Amino acid sequence: MAVGATRVRQVIGAATAVATVALVAACGSGASGDTASDGSVTLEFAQWWGAELPAGEFDKIVNDFTAQNPNIKIKLLSAPYASTKQQLITGAASKTLPDVVGLDGAWVNDFAKQGAITDLSKLMADAKYDAGQLASQVQIKGKTYMIPVVNFVYPLFVNKDLLTKAGVAKVPTTRTEFLDAAKKISATGSDVKGWALPLDTAVPNGIQNDVMSWLWASGGSMLANGKPNLTGAPVKNVVEYVKSLNDAGVIAPGSLTMKEQDKVEKFTNGQVGMMIDSLAHINLIKKNKPDLKFEVAAIPAEDGYTGKRGLPYASWGIGISDSTEHKAEAFKFVSYLLSKETNAKLSTIANGFPGNKHAQPDFSNSDPLFKTAFDIYQQGYPANEFVGLPKSEDLMRSFDEQLQLVLTGKTSVDDALAKSQESWSSVIG
Repeated sequence: MAVGATRVRQVIGAATAVATVALVAACGSGASGDTASDGSVTLEFAQWWGAELPAGEFDKIVNDFTAQNPNIKIKLLSAPYASTKQQLITGAASKTLPDVVGLDGAWVNDFAKQGAITDLSKLMADAKYDAGQLASQVQIKGKTYMIPVVNFVYPLFVNKDLLTKAGVAKVPTTRTEFLDAAKKISATGSDVKGWALPLDTAVPNGIQNDVMSWLWASGGSMLANGKPNLTGAPVKNVVEYVKSLNDAGVIAPGSLTMKEQDKVEKFTNGQVGMMIDSLAHINLIKKNKPDLKFEVAAIPAEDGYTGKRGLPYASWGIGISDSTEHKAEAFKFVSYLLSKETNAKLSTIANGFPGNKHAQPDFSNSDPLFKTAFDIYQQGYPANEFVGLPKSEDLMRSFDEQLQLVLTGKTSVDDALAKSQESWSSVIG
């Protein structure tokens, strides 16, 4: 998600058909914040968050805002992620977005280029808002278009029993230690491997979460001055490292067609000792395999690296329609969601991490692993350079295709990176 000099970094629910129809209608009618005869304003807020939270919880947070601001009413348009995505993409193209919108970082560049979402930097300045409290911002050409409200991070998951069985005394913290641990785990049984790497090109987010995460964990970047830098030493070292894991035979079979859910299933079943994965899957793993002993840790860094470690993330981002007539009121609502107290409450019920870096989630009723992951998060920084880039999924896919050729011995690392550089440059330019 980093664009330019700013270092900023990028789930699926169920809702009723009525909510989906409401969202379709809203996106077809333009930003429809209305001013009533009493002077109150109604803002429409389209997002998928309410569909993923416990029933009624998001409504409570919104109702608290309207109680404090009786002149602003919020009309929630909650629908599943896929429906929200499709309708917002349609609304952005026709500049008929609702007043406030939930955003995935992958959409931001296109929406900004279309003039569909507004420059939040100006609204923050107008409101004298302290941007220093934000954990991250998604910027394009120095202007903020999205603010992550809740972040969902991707640390290293480790099967403690497999580590012990392999004679590995501690969770690896460096690339060398990781390769050594992966080799020893792979030697414990014919159906067990050290690591899972999902590279299915249909859903190429394995490049973001499982490959580039090694780069960010060592403070590296795949960009230089906002342009692709795939042939530079940092990215080359990562690809060579992944190739060394493949050459050592420690990666679970089926990588080239493996999806994220396949990786999680293999880890849950004890077929792989380590994986990089979303915290959102902790409860799922424990539900499906309650006796599995695992922990989470920071992603191993290059040997000798002592700086802060980047941690991949996805987020519930927020933006404001450029066509709404009530930008000040919309930003007041945005700033409320990002206030210390509200943001802590929202991130707690979402099992995510706050967009306000001063907010502290309540882990008293959560699995202890969430607290461990939060400590890792605070010691590092959220990292996902794909957020804010144009056609980010296409970029991942083209890189994925070249990486597959490397891992199957059909091309060299240098040639693969040169072709990826050329492909990316035609998009990012």
